[in-house]
Amino acid sequence: MPAASRLSLYLDLIRWNRPAGWLLLLWPTLGALWFAAGGWPGWHLLAVFVLGTILMRSAGCCVNDVADRDFDRHVKRTAQRPVTSGAVSVQQALGLGAVLALVAFGLALTTNAAVIVWSFIGLGVTLLYPFAKRFVSLPQAVLGIAFSIGIPMAFCAAGGPDVPATEAFSRVPGYGWALLVGNLGWVLAYDTEYAMVDRDDDLKIGMKTSAITFGRFDVAAVMLCYAVFLVVWGVVGLRAGLGLPFFVGLAAAAAQALWHGALIRERTRDGCFKAFRLNHWLGFAVFAGIVADFALRGL
Repeated sequence: MPAASRLSLYLDLIRWNRPAGWLLLLWPTLGALWFAAGGWPGWHLLAVFVLGTILMRSAGCCVNDVADRDFDRHVKRTAQRPVTSGAVSVQQALGLGAVLALVAFGLALTTNAAVIVWSFIGLGVTLLYPFAKRFVSLPQAVLGIAFSIGIPMAFCAAGGPDVPATEAFSRVPGYGWALLVGNLGWVLAYDTEYAMVDRDDDLKIGMKTSAITFGRFDVAAVMLCYAVFLVVWGVVGLRAGLGLPFFVGLAAAAAQALWHGALIRERTRDGCFKAFRLNHWLGFAVFAGIVADFALRGL
């Protein structure tokens, strides 16, 4: 196979043409980094967390597609993924995932020992998530943990290069854990929307998802999870002394959440997928409010 065609398959494997996935990880991670640093965190930490987020999300796609290859062929939306279709072998996908994870680990090595501890925890949860869908009624909660590991990592990284591994948990303040819990709510909201797209197929193959578990209360559960995210992050912002710019961003996010509620109300595949796909703008609104507020405070 020509190198260009092989590269195209690998880019498809890591969803390079669908950046919404890594943006969903990026905005809350960077929001936590701004909270932890009290504003601009510096170019080094910004580069570490942006690149690390992209790399680990891409590695997660490789692991997920290998784990789900026998299920994905029965789901219309995923049947043509490279591993499922056989265009990329299991060994090739796992090899690429390992390389990406190692590069991300190299970035963690430029921070401190506490961040390295969290990088191993994050890797473990990333490997666990694809298999949680077989046994856990709310696998989206496991995904929420994986997608929130960047929050405690940000607080550890902001402490400088000398934070020891023994402070990996104690370095995270109470409001940092609150941000993590709030972000779990957001992940549950948007990934339930995602699961609603495939609910019929997942029921046939015996896959467990939050959309199936919530049943007829799925829309209400999604809106409640949005509310948890916005309220928790709003309270943290208020206690941190953030003002109007932050709450303008929060209001923009809340308006988008209401719009998503309208999109998923009829439970159509197109409506649910559109709501999921546009969620990164909701996260960006919150992050933009945080950045604007800290920037104005520094003037």
